[in-house]
Amino acid sequence: METAAGHSASISVRLFGTFEIRRNGATLTAIDLGGCKPRHILEILLLNLGTPVSKTQLIDILWGASASEGAVATLESYVSGIRRAIQPGQTKTGPLRTANSGYVLDPQLVELDLWDFRQLVRSAAQAPATEAYPLLLRALELSAEPLLGFELVADWADDARTRHSTEKVTAQILAAETAATLERTDEAIRWAQAAIRSEPLNERAWTVLVNTYEQAGLPAEGLSAYDRCRRLFDRDLGCAPGPALQDAHLRLLRQHAEANSELSEALAALLYLGEGLNEPKRRVMPAAESRRLHENAGRVLDSFLQRVRAAI
Repeated sequence: METAAGHSASISVRLFGTFEIRRNGATLTAIDLGGCKPRHILEILLLNLGTPVSKTQLIDILWGASASEGAVATLESYVSGIRRAIQPGQTKTGPLRTANSGYVLDPQLVELDLWDFRQLVRSAAQAPATEAYPLLLRALELSAEPLLGFELVADWADDARTRHSTEKVTAQILAAETAATLERTDEAIRWAQAAIRSEPLNERAWTVLVNTYEQAGLPAEGLSAYDRCRRLFDRDLGCAPGPALQDAHLRLLRQHAEANSELSEALAALLYLGEGLNEPKRRVMPAAESRRLHENAGRVLDSFLQRVRAAI
């Protein structure tokens, strides 16, 4: 495989799904690295690819308060074993280097699926929709399996998964927005729903979902989505959706009313009464005419509500 700079990658590593290292066509396991702790060291360095991690940081992450006086020597021994496994005969020129009283993995000599995911999303964010969408699909395909799914009890792995979850939701929302721009509404809806499943209070995800339902000519589905969002925000945040979602909601109400004459009449009556409450002095007309219009609007609403109750 080739890195972005065109150099042959010394190692290729997969952190999504099953942990895997490939070197010169061979697959390495945790046993080849020397056990679980060396694998953890390598994974932590991979999560910080290109950024030095000090020995003190590594010891704190791996052992915490239970670190012994010989922790530095133990760490150095583990690192030596990692080097023998991933860069035999390349102590100074291989991917794993000594730097700033710690260690760093050279991104030019490591191909990492998590790194590729981030690069694809960054590139997509700066590209036109027709170019961005395939990049986002590749990124989301790469991250289909859980990050570090095999590290079930490590706090540092939990932290990494939490950070990646936020990154993935951002990619899903961007994919939804890009698909909507390309008028691929079914795919836009699917990506927006996936983002909402991960982050139910993400307003940007709800906005693209409701807007896409509007774009697809599905006002009933859009109104239902808005109502779910409104209830969720009220329950968990104690607030209403923002202006963009409220504007989309009004447009969907009008779109839905246009396809339903009874609903259209009820909505018109409701808007008339609301305008009268909010701006009582905006219109000047005889009292009898104003009373007649209010009574007529009230009868329209009453009739509509009676039909709704009967249908229920």
